[in-house]
Amino acid sequence: MKDYENVIIWVDYYNKSLSRGKGRRISKSMAVYDPMITELIGAAESLGYQVEKDQINDGARFPKRPHIKSGYIMISKNESLKNKILKDIAEKMVINRTKSKGK
Repeated sequence: MKDYENVIIWVDYYNKSLSRGKGRRISKSMAVYDPMITELIGAAESLGYQVEKDQINDGARFPKRPHIKSGYIMISKNESLKNKILKDIAEKMVINRTKSKGK
């Protein structure tokens, strides 16, 4: 049964090396190379989304790339559209990456 209160966010949505046909949902300027589930969780939590342990699946395989384990998180929508949530998380991931490179 479809869960209308939550949204699933795959790590592959933010992978800059993937084409849109392979699952990237964000523009290349907002995507990062080889994103990790920990980065996704950190970005979502810093934006105020609740990410609980039972809502994290780091061994899941994205349907368009079944040979690679990437993972996903599940967060509540909070009256926001999925695309807005994805863009907000992408911006935060890029900021976090540039901060870590500067150190």
